[in-house]
Amino acid sequence: MSTTTTAPGARSWFDPTGWSLTTKLVAAVVGLFLVITVATSAFTVIALRNHLLNQIDQDVTSSLVRAGGPRGGGGGGGGPIPGGGGESLLVVQRDGVVAVNRVESGRTVGELSTEQLAALDRAGLGPVPRTVEVEGLGDYRVVAARQPDGDTVVSGLPMSGIDKIVDAVLGLVVGTTITGLALVAIGGQWIVRRNLAPLQRVAHTATQVSRLELDSGAVALAERVPAADTDPRTEVGQVGQALNSMLDNVEGALMARHESETRVRQFVADASHELRTPLASIRGYAELSRREREPVPASVTHALARVESESLRMQGLVEDLLLLARLDAGRPLESGSVDLSLLAMDAVSDAHAAAPTHVWELDLPDEPVEVAGDQARLHQVLANLLANARTHTPPGTRVVTSLRREDDWVRLSVLDDGPGVPVALQDTVFERFSRGDEARTRAGGSTGLGLSIVDAVAKSHGGQVSMDSRPGHTRFSVLLPATV
Repeated sequence: MSTTTTAPGARSWFDPTGWSLTTKLVAAVVGLFLVITVATSAFTVIALRNHLLNQIDQDVTSSLVRAGGPRGGGGGGGGPIPGGGGESLLVVQRDGVVAVNRVESGRTVGELSTEQLAALDRAGLGPVPRTVEVEGLGDYRVVAARQPDGDTVVSGLPMSGIDKIVDAVLGLVVGTTITGLALVAIGGQWIVRRNLAPLQRVAHTATQVSRLELDSGAVALAERVPAADTDPRTEVGQVGQALNSMLDNVEGALMARHESETRVRQFVADASHELRTPLASIRGYAELSRREREPVPASVTHALARVESESLRMQGLVEDLLLLARLDAGRPLESGSVDLSLLAMDAVSDAHAAAPTHVWELDLPDEPVEVAGDQARLHQVLANLLANARTHTPPGTRVVTSLRREDDWVRLSVLDDGPGVPVALQDTVFERFSRGDEARTRAGGSTGLGLSIVDAVAKSHGGQVSMDSRPGHTRFSVLLPATV
């Protein structure tokens, strides 16, 4: 037994929830027209048929009255029997014997057969007209009455005339309904589209704005709904006016955000630049004091060593902040041909010297992999990724650095089998000052800027970074444009 399933999100054409507003409005107009037309047509046809039926009932009753009048010659009366020249049937029974048996159809005059007479007899006719199917003749409207002289008179008129008129009117109604449906559908679609054109222009403006890069940098929202589509007297104009007001507010907020970010970045750059000189002085004086030959108390020696160590750490932090400020400001980096294979070998060698308790491996292709970029900054990317693996994984962790060419891209990956990045941290791991101290093993200090520098340098080279982490498998990948 087979069943047909619909993919999630896929909707049948017959599901109105998936129709456009134009389709819904046209369908509503066409449906309303169809309902009204069908109801009106049905009422008209039924009323016409009832009117014609009443008319033929009056005619057949009048025919019965005339047939029961005085007749002469063979019929016992002097009046002529009705029905000449038309379409009718007339049966007169006298003392149980058929005295008159006549069927007229235009100029043709005949008699009912014995079977037809028996069918009329079985129909249970009376003074109220009834429709009886006479075999070989069709449907007749028939009435019967017993006359004072004892005769039973049966008179009937054919229904074919009514049927022809009703069929003709019904055909006319169906034809005009179909034509009307086509005209309403075409005209309704034209009218609806014409009136919804301003709404489509509003939607186009919103779509254009949605494609703008609004997450960083100076943003100028030049897109606006045209003035012709912002008439507050119309519903679409109210939507257009509201959208323009919203865009004005968003543009103002984005400009304020950009100005604030610019001031912060300038402050960080200025502060970092100004701090470099006093930090270098503090470090120099600490080193100079440690070189004194005169006996120095052990506590002072320890204090000076700590001053030197912390000044080095602060100097590294200042350099990182200054680099990020420059990258945020969009300052161009040096550009040249960089052999990533050679950089990877040097970086892994340095990491092995810094943490010999880890297992460092290289997975490089046979041919050198080159990209266009700043060699010093790309070396810093590798160094930061390896330092991140060294800092946040326990001794004995296996760290694999690999390079692969993927079409027009080069993928640089650092994979470790450590405890993984905590789930709560994975969405913010590339943000500044994001630190995983709470859940990962730490062997040394961390500023929380290493991975943000990796992200910023990769983006400044036209690339991107990504991470895939779970316990026993953490991979950081950097995609860079390959050298053609």
